[in-house]
Amino acid sequence: MTSEGQGPGTRRPAEDGVDVVAEDVKQNAEDGKKKGSFWRELPVLIVVALALALLIKSFVVQAFYIPSESMEDTLLINDRVLVNKLVYHVRDIERGDVVVFSGVDSWDPEVKLEAPSNPIAAGLRWLGTAFGVVPGEKDYIKRVIGVPGDKVKCCDEQGRVTVNGVPLNEKSYLYPGDEPSQREFEVTVPPDRLWVMGDHRSVSWDSRLHMGDPGGGTIPADKVIGRAFVIVWPFNRAKILPIPETFAQPALQAALGTAPFVAGFAGALPLVALRRRLVRRR
Repeated sequence: MTSEGQGPGTRRPAEDGVDVVAEDVKQNAEDGKKKGSFWRELPVLIVVALALALLIKSFVVQAFYIPSESMEDTLLINDRVLVNKLVYHVRDIERGDVVVFSGVDSWDPEVKLEAPSNPIAAGLRWLGTAFGVVPGEKDYIKRVIGVPGDKVKCCDEQGRVTVNGVPLNEKSYLYPGDEPSQREFEVTVPPDRLWVMGDHRSVSWDSRLHMGDPGGGTIPADKVIGRAFVIVWPFNRAKILPIPETFAQPALQAALGTAPFVAGFAGALPLVALRRRLVRRR
């Protein structure tokens, strides 16, 4: 016989207690297994994250650290900028672009850095440079003033830099109190090269101070890493870096557009004269 209220499917209190303990033990074991699995997978996740970050840095966008005063007040020391590495695969480098370029085997570094004391320090510096935490010793950031074929000159009667005879209004980006240039120059930018200058002209070691180097102070266009398009650090200085309006002057664009035509016309004149001589002889 069974007592009232205790059917075949009813658990006894003792059995209920055992079941609860068993379930708690099982749950704790599963939680421990999940935590152990997480810690085992964490190094893999870190490696994958670093690999993806380096892949993006190599081909898409890279952060750069500003180590010098040469681009003040546009960029200040310790600013971090993002550099677009894809943009020049879809368009040409334009006047007014702020570009990062490599000065390896050409320009001397603006900021001298001590050599790493050991392989670990060298590895940490490489990582810091890759992620924009420390400056790259041979990386420079300047503003493009002249592109291939441009005639860049300083200065006109009002002390302004001119490009193809068109004066630039540089007040929007030039360091307060600076002259457009303290030294006179006149250059024609060779093919595949660029004339670059810092916004803080009085302290910038830019194309003007490398005129005695091969290329007459211009830099190879293929050394450009990318275009700096935004300040991301510190947050209170975060902003886009647009091309100043002075570089959109119609006269400036028209001057560049006529340059190939003029060059072609000049090159055709000797051919026309030669043809006339041959016709007369016949």
